[in-house]
Amino acid sequence: MSAANRRNRSVKEERQVSVTIEKESPRQPGVLRLLEQSDAYAQSLYPAESNHLVDVSTLEKPSVAFFVARHEGAIVGCCALVDAGDGTAEIKRMFVDPKARGLKIGRRLLEHVESHGHDAGLSAIRLETGIYQPEAIGLYKSAGYAEIGPFGAYLADPLSLFMEKKIG
Repeated sequence: MSAANRRNRSVKEERQVSVTIEKESPRQPGVLRLLEQSDAYAQSLYPAESNHLVDVSTLEKPSVAFFVARHEGAIVGCCALVDAGDGTAEIKRMFVDPKARGLKIGRRLLEHVESHGHDAGLSAIRLETGIYQPEAIGLYKSAGYAEIGPFGAYLADPLSLFMEKKIG
């Protein structure tokens, strides 16, 4: 490996080390900015009937664990785990600031919510994502999520992909 490659890898590893993920309130300016970006992105890809976004009030419910990723103190990602009350939970509002992509924040958020779900005694984590989000689909598949049919209140939608990972 060349010296330049070692330096680049070292800088990338250093940047990753400075990422923290904690349970926090979704009602704070940096998170609200991310949620607005997430809304705009989803609305640019899918019609309203295929967008299954939840609002901040829903994210504040006791059945929701909301996590915030920070890089050098700045909010760069978020993810919610919504307890379904049947031993499973659903990932909602997973989003990483486009400026922070490449730091593996999405993977770290996913691992964090899975660990939280496991510690909470959940048997599985489910999610719905859109077919026009290959990066998200790739992340979920590489983390062991498998395609399933619609769950909960979801209806079949050709623009949606439903996935699940057994964790308990």
